[in-house]
Amino acid sequence: MTTPVHDISVSTPASADGGRFTDLLWERTASLRAEIDDMEFLRRLGDGTLPLDVFRTYIEQDSLYLAEYAKALALLAAKSPDPQTSAFWATSAATAAVVESELHENLLSGGLLPESTETLQHSSACLGYVSYLTATAATEPYPVGAAAVLPCFWIYAVVGRRLAASAHDVLAADPSHPYAQWVTTYDDPAFHESVDTARRLVDAAADAATGEQRDAMIRAFVNAARYEFLFWDTALHPQPWPAS
Repeated sequence: MTTPVHDISVSTPASADGGRFTDLLWERTASLRAEIDDMEFLRRLGDGTLPLDVFRTYIEQDSLYLAEYAKALALLAAKSPDPQTSAFWATSAATAAVVESELHENLLSGGLLPESTETLQHSSACLGYVSYLTATAATEPYPVGAAAVLPCFWIYAVVGRRLAASAHDVLAADPSHPYAQWVTTYDDPAFHESVDTARRLVDAAADAATGEQRDAMIRAFVNAARYEFLFWDTALHPQPWPAS
């Protein structure tokens, strides 16, 4: 997840029916988000029953994901319509590439997780997700790229708040739990502030977009939300690559 260190003020544009465009995106993914809420991986991550080797797999894949997600955010920054918007996406890219990646590296090298001698390789879900985000940010108009990166901010934040509450309960019962303390960081106020900004920027982008671009924004948000599901699910239920 990314935690930009500053916020910017933008107006909140309305969709055609008077509501926010991002509210429409949220409604379009209601069924998928309900499936995410019911995922075994997330439930067991929150209640502390996730096997440690599965947690390691998740952290490894998230590290690979963040490195590529930062590139998509940097591409988005280069396409932004004004300096303030560009600064937000660029700061988010830097945070993903440096701050969050260092947190993951500390987990992998600090003795919390079992040692692994294997070279890290993107899972099919991870590679598909980051490839989709990078291609969208690079080849589609700015509004579409902005909609594509939003689920990583928004869905992660909503899921993270619930996980953090569960992890606090786990720590109350077992202060030495191997990863519950880390899960409590999911409810980071700075990250939730960045989600609010990202939403406003996507609303602003939709306000300036054509009807065709707004349709593409919906598709991009839905596709990225699907990848959010797949990314989490394959940590517990891996889908190995075909043998080379």
